[in-house]
Amino acid sequence: MPDMYNVTGMSCAACSARVERVVKKLPGVSSCAVSLLTNSMSVEGTAKVSDIIAAVEKAGYGASLKTPEPAAVSHSQEEEALADHETPKLKRRLAASLIFLLALMYFSMGHMLNLPLPVFFEGNHVAQGLAQLLLAGVIMVINQKFFVSGFSTLLHLAPNMDTLVAMGSFSSFAWSVYVLFMMVAQHGAATRQHTFTTHDFYFESAGMILTLITIGKMLEARSKGRTTDALRGLMKLAPKTATVIRNGQELTVPIEQVQRGNVFVVRPGENIPVDGVIIEGTTAVNESALTGESIPVDKAQGDSVSAATVNQSGYIKCEATRVGQDTTLSQIIKMVSDASATKAPIANIADKVCGVFVPAVIAIAVCVVAGWMIAGKSFGDALSYGIAVLVISCPCALGLATPVAVMVGNGVGAKNGILFKTASSLEEAGKINIAALDKTGTITSGEPKVTDIMTAGDILEDELISLAYSLEARSEHPLARAVADYAKEQKISAREVKDFQALPGNGLTARLANGSSLTGGSVKFLTEKVNVDERFTREAQKFAEAGKTPLVFARDDELLGIIAVADTMKPDSKEAVKELQELGVKVVMLTGDNERTAKAIGAEAGVDDVIAGVLPDGKESVIRELQAQGKVAMVGDGINDAPALTRADIGVAIGAGTDIAIDAADVVLMKSSLRDVSAAVRLSRATMRNIKQNLFWAFVYNVIGIPLAAGLWGWKLDPMFGAAAMSLSSFCVVTNALRLNLVNIRGRK
Repeated sequence: MPDMYNVTGMSCAACSARVERVVKKLPGVSSCAVSLLTNSMSVEGTAKVSDIIAAVEKAGYGASLKTPEPAAVSHSQEEEALADHETPKLKRRLAASLIFLLALMYFSMGHMLNLPLPVFFEGNHVAQGLAQLLLAGVIMVINQKFFVSGFSTLLHLAPNMDTLVAMGSFSSFAWSVYVLFMMVAQHGAATRQHTFTTHDFYFESAGMILTLITIGKMLEARSKGRTTDALRGLMKLAPKTATVIRNGQELTVPIEQVQRGNVFVVRPGENIPVDGVIIEGTTAVNESALTGESIPVDKAQGDSVSAATVNQSGYIKCEATRVGQDTTLSQIIKMVSDASATKAPIANIADKVCGVFVPAVIAIAVCVVAGWMIAGKSFGDALSYGIAVLVISCPCALGLATPVAVMVGNGVGAKNGILFKTASSLEEAGKINIAALDKTGTITSGEPKVTDIMTAGDILEDELISLAYSLEARSEHPLARAVADYAKEQKISAREVKDFQALPGNGLTARLANGSSLTGGSVKFLTEKVNVDERFTREAQKFAEAGKTPLVFARDDELLGIIAVADTMKPDSKEAVKELQELGVKVVMLTGDNERTAKAIGAEAGVDDVIAGVLPDGKESVIRELQAQGKVAMVGDGINDAPALTRADIGVAIGAGTDIAIDAADVVLMKSSLRDVSAAVRLSRATMRNIKQNLFWAFVYNVIGIPLAAGLWGWKLDPMFGAAAMSLSSFCVVTNALRLNLVNIRGRK
């Protein structure tokens, strides 16, 4: 498992690229991913924590190791860390900046609009310059964070977006101060030619650049805050208290004091505090917080319940099985958070560009200034072009293109009970060509059910079921349990039997109280005991061909009838297979059943291909063979699926499956619905489209914007317009990512 760190001081994608680069250079670091959205870093390898922190600090940023804490504490702290603290600060900065900027614009451009100036300033260019200097200086002090961050990272040879803003604003201010001093000198020498006027001031650009960038930063911060809404929403679900039974009394205690094995109670309408097993009572539980499914699930003694789900009806008493960081909710929060801290492969190009973007822009700006001076422009005009290049360039649009979409995509998945463990799995899920589905527990329910009943002679159906139940009640075989469960559902009671005997591979025998013998089992076994006419043999054959197991029952020498049992298909399996096929995915069913039974179930499900007779340890080799045809997703739920889940390009675990299967998978479906496989594919493809849109516009913006600001197309772009464009670029990228919340990942309803 990677170590997680908090990183402070990052302001743009160039910062995260810098931190990532210096940490990756450390000996012993095998991988590193830095998230600008969550201000976090995940590091894998053998490098010392102290060395990693020192490297980050040397690069000009702060770092600290995230330490595991009780669930309630860590959730509140993480929720606080994800909260939008920037927007309120930026609002205050913007309000103050706007007040002084309006005054600055009045002195710098008011005369163009025929606005009256105070008498003292009429025709007094030096006085106007001094007023503009003071007002611009105040705006620069208000927005000093740009200069502190920008020049600090420049000294560390790791310039970021703040460096571009600081250099652009400071250059405008410094040139204007120079012009003001020259005007003072000219004013004192009446015979000297006046070469500078108020038109040569760029004080308003210095203030406007900072104000417009602050507007962009505020819009970006608000949008970025919304990308973590899903994660914060999950954290808010974490209960803060629990009602436990101690010394026979009910006590309300903080959630961190609940220990495994404690007995807790939950009344109707209350949240279940930790994961547990019901030991008393029945109820209906709303599990939508974890699975996205709004229909309550009936629960009784022996059933499991999860933290943050809502007890809707009955009073229940439960034993705690998972507490703190081990609860299902905590694991989901960790999974979503960790996935957001990782990087999708598609982000590599943008990361490489961000790593060199700011130094390249600074170099371009210097070349632009020099080029225009060589072309005959004055230094003031040439500087204007250079400043425009600095303030129109935006590395953040490139750097945010992937992580914001990944964060929103993961949030949409979590809301719908689809958990991607990494950003890579979110990207790869949409690329699959083949879906290999395990039969038992995935396509089928995994629990055999009675499907057909056929009686012989004058035997009534209830009588057949009662006698079969009397025999099967003593057996632990899954097929026997299916008969027993059906009898209970029909409220049919069993009769007293003795001399019960199980004959492995054949069937069961017992004796009723009146001395009659009861026999049940396969057709072959019963044919040796009683006379089974040809009609029953043919029907048994049809049941077998349909993937059902025919159980034949007899009393003494009298044939009672046939009860067919099968592992029934989940209600949505057929629809799920069809949805995958509509997405261009070939569906293959894997099963250890014989070929005849497997093909019957495969035909009912509508899969493209059936691979039968696969032993548990053979699934992994089948996946390897399928990978020769394309990218393969393995969908399973059992321990024996773990090797195949690991081998596949994407391992998808049905949420009701074993912990081992879930640990081995890349994607976890909390609802245990096969339709969520196609939903995961749709979400992945929608996220990738969004990322590509973001990257396209971010690249195009800079490719068009920088030459435009440099004047290569014959236009002179005012630095203020460049700042406005820069302020909106990142906001547009983040807003586009938020559109993923509107995607219908369920397809057809």
